[in-house]
Amino acid sequence: MKKRYGSVSQASIRLNRARNHRRGSAKGLIAVLIAAAAVGGVGYYWYQTKSTGIYASSDGKPMLEEVARAPFDHVVLEQGEIESSSNNEVKCEVKGRGSSGTPILNVVAEGTIVKKGDKLCQLDSSALEQDAKTQRIVVSAAESTVISSQATVSKAEISRQEYLEGTYLTERKAIISEISVSQQNVRKAELALQSAERLAAKGTYKPLQIEAEQFSVENARSTLDSAEGRLKVLDLLTKAKMLVQLDSDIATAKAKLDSDLNTLAEEKDKLEEIQSQVKACTVIAPADGQVVYSNKYGSRGGTDFVVEPGAVVREQQTIFLLPDPSRMQVKAKINESRVTLIREGMPVKIRVGAVENELLGRVVKVNKYAEPGNWFGSNVKEYAAFVQIIDPPETIRTGMTAEVRIFVEQLPDAIQVPVLAVYETKRHHFVLVKKGEEFETKEIKIGGTNEKFVTAESGVDVGDMVVLNPRKHLNKMEIPEIEEADDRDKLAKIASEPRPVVKDSGRPEGGASAGGGGMNPEAIVGMIMGRVDTNSDGKISKDEASADENMKKFFDESDSNKDGSLDRAELTANMKKRMANRGGGAGGPGGPGAGGPPGPRGGQ
Repeated sequence: MKKRYGSVSQASIRLNRARNHRRGSAKGLIAVLIAAAAVGGVGYYWYQTKSTGIYASSDGKPMLEEVARAPFDHVVLEQGEIESSSNNEVKCEVKGRGSSGTPILNVVAEGTIVKKGDKLCQLDSSALEQDAKTQRIVVSAAESTVISSQATVSKAEISRQEYLEGTYLTERKAIISEISVSQQNVRKAELALQSAERLAAKGTYKPLQIEAEQFSVENARSTLDSAEGRLKVLDLLTKAKMLVQLDSDIATAKAKLDSDLNTLAEEKDKLEEIQSQVKACTVIAPADGQVVYSNKYGSRGGTDFVVEPGAVVREQQTIFLLPDPSRMQVKAKINESRVTLIREGMPVKIRVGAVENELLGRVVKVNKYAEPGNWFGSNVKEYAAFVQIIDPPETIRTGMTAEVRIFVEQLPDAIQVPVLAVYETKRHHFVLVKKGEEFETKEIKIGGTNEKFVTAESGVDVGDMVVLNPRKHLNKMEIPEIEEADDRDKLAKIASEPRPVVKDSGRPEGGASAGGGGMNPEAIVGMIMGRVDTNSDGKISKDEASADENMKKFFDESDSNKDGSLDRAELTANMKKRMANRGGGAGGPGGPGAGGPPGPRGGQ
């Protein structure tokens, strides 16, 4: 029992130690999180201070900076990645097998310096090697078939020669010999008949004997004619028939031989192709260079392809890049708000962490189309600009991050105002200038900009003391009322343009003079009220109308209640009435260009 209690006590001690250890770890983790939060808060406050430009003295007075005249560089500053403008692409030469590719078995480490002919990676060739074994058997069978066909051709040719030089000649000689014998027999029979006729004249032979001799002559001649006929048939018909058959056998045998030879050639080509595919599974460097993996990253933050053992590569897919170190460039992504400033040939200064001194370069290309968006990125488009590095050092490598400073404009002498001193509203720019103890608001016209200064083409002079971050001192600024007449006029022009009536077919009908679909009277009245109603009380008084020549003519006609002012309803009613009477056309009386007020610019 003591031993049992002792073991329980030891277990309890170990359990308590584990709990204390976990508590200590949790306390340490909490402390780390608190410290990180404190550092983050300080960093956020510093960032907010730097980004918002909250520069104020300890006594709360605005901080000032003097407007100066000095050389100015209008710079576009962006980040980019170093790459080579001349890359030897190493692709997978193994043909795809169905919808799958070829797995990678092993691969050389990225960044390795290789020589031409060095092994870069090994692809899985097991399936191809099995195909090669099967194909060798097929080739052997095709070779056997070709040998048999060659023997058949030889037999056919020998048979032809055998007939012409053997069978035919033998038969012909036998017939010729038979003809010779028949000719002799005919001659003998004719001599015997002549002798019998002489003896018969003497009375020695009887008529019956003469008939027998005559029959012998006819029989001999018949035998001769038969032999001559058989010789003629042999020469003219039998020989030709046999030659046709023998030549046909030869042609058939040769055709089969050609087919078998073609089959053998195809099977051999297939075997050579499989063997070449097996060889292609060993990827060799085509030139000297540094190995760079051709990884592909997806638009949603994932990866489409990473070069590693087990990865599957498709036919003609790029696996490696062997960049030319003597032709390096930087691919920088330019924000859409600044891409129109960049031109080919602009000088560039490049900063790379691995190089102590700045590098020089020039812009060689700016893409016309935006880069593919990222799933986690913003909607702001970016355009790739390529900067050629002049005399690239050996220390830079593909994939390094670089900072590019593109010099859009370089002015030898320009009035410069700190960026933090400029207040912008409605596309107008103002600065707060200290004049003695007072402050004066001045509108400036800016030119080029960089991350620190803007150039002032007018509005300030050298030596003026401008307030940094005027947004914190708006109580000291006097911003004039800005009329955005240009935008209002453009919108009014769009609103006053006739809109075609569209039927179900989707085709406009009636053109500019089609009734009921030309213009929007409410929109035009809104534009007129915004322009003529200067005190924004919702009505146009006699005095306000008198300031506009067209509105002055139109006032009495529109003032239906004769109270000396026009409200929106009166203007809209009269507008609709005039448009109905005139057909609603843009060029009709009362429309824009006719001297009446329907146009937002009073018909001008």
